[in-house]
Amino acid sequence: MLKKWYEAIDPSRIGDELRYRLLRYLVSTRGEKEARKILGVSSSTLYRLLKRQVRLTDDNLKRILEALEPEEFEKIAGTEEKLRALGVLDNNGAIDYAIVLEILGVAARDPYLRQLILRFTVENFREDLRRILGISLTGVKMKWTQDFEIFLRERKKRRKVRGPETLKYYKSLFKKYLEGKELSEELIDYVVNHPNKWLRNIFRHYIQYLYYKRRISPETFGWIMEVVPSRSYRLDVRPYQISLEDVKKTLEFLEQRHSIYYTIYRVMLESGARFEHVLKMAETWSPNEVVEIPGVGIVTRRLVCFEDQGFCRYYMGLREGSKPCEWIYFSNETLELIEKTAPRHINRNQVTKYAKRHGLVLPKYMRKTAWRLMIKAVSREVARFIQSRLGELRVSEARYEDLLGEADEAYPKYLKTLEKQLENTKTP
Repeated sequence: MLKKWYEAIDPSRIGDELRYRLLRYLVSTRGEKEARKILGVSSSTLYRLLKRQVRLTDDNLKRILEALEPEEFEKIAGTEEKLRALGVLDNNGAIDYAIVLEILGVAARDPYLRQLILRFTVENFREDLRRILGISLTGVKMKWTQDFEIFLRERKKRRKVRGPETLKYYKSLFKKYLEGKELSEELIDYVVNHPNKWLRNIFRHYIQYLYYKRRISPETFGWIMEVVPSRSYRLDVRPYQISLEDVKKTLEFLEQRHSIYYTIYRVMLESGARFEHVLKMAETWSPNEVVEIPGVGIVTRRLVCFEDQGFCRYYMGLREGSKPCEWIYFSNETLELIEKTAPRHINRNQVTKYAKRHGLVLPKYMRKTAWRLMIKAVSREVARFIQSRLGELRVSEARYEDLLGEADEAYPKYLKTLEKQLENTKTP
């Protein structure tokens, strides 16, 4: 049987002030009638308890605790009183080290508690930890080299950095903020607190490189990787609202002013493909190339069109890394635009800057808009396949052909939904 939370509380360790705060809270939240019932006392006895004319006994206190939620007790008691009630502190504020050692023993078996303790230790006792581990940061200077670039592209474990735009951005950050600086406690603090969180990423990559080249010890490597968190991704609700009015206004503007960017936006909206994948398709456009889909055994031309259904799909076959892309779907009309544009290299940053300069919807939001509209027209499983959200699917060899067929059958429904939504949307 699971132990109740209040059974860990020793009533004898709770002082009078906290006892009466708990009583007043019980009466204010449950009412006098319910409080009398919980305590098993009369109206006159409750009155005397509230006036402190009689002492609140340990038995009274147990009844109060049983009626409260643990969050309520923690809110009223505060940290020090809570620790005293749990026996970690005595009435004089002295620590019971035996209980603390028991807690640390539990941490050895509980990964989450262990991480909490490690994080607290790193954040509050960083210098002491460094001395204990014998970590030395002297004599190491930060320098961007060709060898480091090769490490990022080819030798780095887990996610390699191969995109030319990403490499270019990382190099510019490194040169601006890290080049020539000596690895030190001050530099680590500088990186951790820098407003551009991408600097953490490139710094961590360089620490991995130093460890790979045996320039730093395993202890130094482990300590720095713990101290410098990677760039965080917030999962809260984004304040940016993507309206169809803005999407339609953006498309109309680009159709009149910039045909190349208009084509890119059309493909993103019709396919739900990521911005970088659409740009890669435009740059490497090879519609007649015959390829074999790995693990499935399907031999196909990259471009497959269904004239009677009004759409085409182009095989990308990008499966490495965290952002895969199998097929990019688009309408026959958009194919005509692509053929006028591709193959062509289009600079990602220039497209984004152009959109910001003219107050347009940013390219990265087109995929989100497509998803929102697509799940209204087709099943979520098919929408995930069309948008290459393969991490959310289990695509076996047998299931691949089923999903491909289902996507081909369902996709025209999305095109009709998209067209109808845009037609019914009024722009200012």
